[in-house]
Parts: sequence; C-alpha cells; structure tokens
Amino acid sequence: MIVRQLHEDDATKARVWDSFVESCPDATFFHLSGWQQLISGVFHHRCYFLYAEKEGQITGVLPLAHVNSRLFGNALVALPFAVYGGIAAIAPQASHALEQAAIDLGKRLGVEHIEFRNIHPRHPDWPTQDLYVTFVRKIPSVLDEKMLCIPQKRRNMVRKAIKLGLYATHDDDVDEFFPVYAENVRDHGTPALPKRYFSELKRVFQDKCEILTIRTKDGVPVSAILSFYFRDRVMAYYAGEKMSARNLAANDLKYWELMKRAAARGCHIFDLGRSKKGTGSFEFKRLWEFEAQQLNYEYVLLNRDGIPQNNPMNPKYRLFIALWQRLPIPIANAIGPYLVRNLG
Repeated sequence: MIVRQLHEDDATKARVWDSFVESCPDATFFHLSGWQQLISGVFHHRCYFLYAEKEGQITGVLPLAHVNSRLFGNALVALPFAVYGGIAAIAPQASHALEQAAIDLGKRLGVEHIEFRNIHPRHPDWPTQDLYVTFVRKIPSVLDEKMLCIPQKRRNMVRKAIKLGLYATHDDDVDEFFPVYAENVRDHGTPALPKRYFSELKRVFQDKCEILTIRTKDGVPVSAILSFYFRDRVMAYYAGEKMSARNLAANDLKYWELMKRAAARGCHIFDLGRSKKGTGSFEFKRLWEFEAQQLNYEYVLLNRDGIPQNNPMNPKYRLFIALWQRLPIPIANAIGPYLVRNLG
C-alpha cells in the first residue's frame, strides 16, 4: 500500500481519482478532485489530496487543505467549505495508511490539529464535535399538484406562494444569485463567500452544480439556492432569500421546486445539508419531515488541548455577529471574503 499526492496539474490522475470517488460507497461530492483547484485557486490554501494505491489501483482518497490563520488557528481540514469529508476507502489498510500519512503531514507542517469531517464515526476514542447534523430524506415517487408527500403546513405555504404568482427558474445566473445569498448571510451575521467562488463552482463542476431561483410575478429574484448533484443525490447547499421573501412563502416553494427538479434529473435522495442544533435552520428542516443524522467530525489534536469552536454558536462571537448584521451590504461583501477564507 503506497500513499501518493494528487498534483493539481495531473488531469489524467484526476480522472482516475474521480472514477474511484464515483464508485466508492463512502465517497461524497466533496471528495471530487475539482475541489483542489477551487480551494487553492480561490482561497489560496495549500491542498494535499492524498490517495492510497495498491498494485496500481486507487483504494482510498483523503482530500486535505492547510488552513493557517492567526484568528482561527492552524489546521489540516478534510475538507474546508465542505460539510462532508474525511477518508473514502474500500479497504481498511487504505484508511489506516491515509490517516497515518495525514498525521505525519500535520506534524511536518506544524499544525495544531487535523479535522476529519466524517458522516459516520470512525474512531470513538478521538475527540469529536457533535454540534452538526445533516438532513436527508428519500424523494417521493409522486410529486404532483396535490403535494400529499409533504406536511400540510408546508403544502399551504407552497400554495400561498403560487397564488401570489411566484415561480421557479433554473438559469444558473451567478450575478442574480449572489446578491440574494449575500444579503441573507449578512442578516445572519456571517461573512459572505466571494462571488468568484460561485462562478468557479459552476465552471469546475458544470452540470453537477445548478442554481434555482424563485421570482415574483414581475420576475424579481427573492430566493435562490445553489445545489450539487452527485450520483442519485441532490444537495441543497448555498441558499439565500431577501427579507421580502419571508411573507411570500418563497422558501417553501424553493424546496418543493428543487425536489421536483431533482426527481426530473433522476435523483432519489434529497440532502438538505448541515445545520447546527438549536437553530432556525434546524427547525425549518425538521418541519419538512427530513430526518436528522448526526455528523461525526473527528480530530487529531497535535498542538492544542481541545476542539476548536470556530462557529457562530461560540459566545465569544456574539458581539461580532451583532455588529456584522448592521454592516451595509457593499462593506460586508468587501470585507467578508478575507474572513471567511479561514473559516472554511
């Protein structure tokens, strides 16, 4: 078993890597090789995409990025800007070899910790962050105008939106998506990712990445979502809505339309993404009768005593969040990318 590094300019090996990811049961959309050029190109983090190889065949992959920040610490993360990550392997020997290679790399780089964003637990004895859950459900086989497959209150909200003239488009327009997204994250006290990042997502992943927009009867965008498609799964990933959308039931219409769109594309699993326990997002997804599944982010602590808490639930960020919510959008969008690149 040999561990090697995927080099960003090795297109041939990247195709082999992606072929393995597409077939490996443990792999996710965030294990695809395209994330290396995204993270290094947009955020300028050094990436180490490691793969285990036996007799010339890939048996496991581990995408890592080195995030080094004075504010938020020095870490190897699998993978920043991803809700899932860690090792995807078809052999225990490959998993062990990749873990050891990551630890050796972390020691050489002098990082404080290594973070594996696992869906399922791998090492119950390792320090684990249990703050996050993901929400998943099967897409119903019947998605007609009766909407009997979704809860009654959600049906009522979708019908309200339709009566108000709201409708969905699939236009992949980053220029229209970004203002809706940026206003929403500012309102939640969170820095926005740079607009260029979303353009690069579309360029790198092409039809695996799609934007759905909810518009008023006059065609004005009020809610939008950027989703990823991987195998038989749709992942509702980056979402936003304008303040005016909340009285229009645009959010409910958005997820109903996305469910129909995913079914039309042949998907069977609807993944509503990660939420922190006890938040409004957590409750909204639960009301849609999505099943919460615990995420198991595991850590190797090399030069620190505890798990980092770089998230909005940390009390020390309350003042920052309150101040950020008051920033004018142009200022928030100008400053945000410099902060969020190190949060991942």
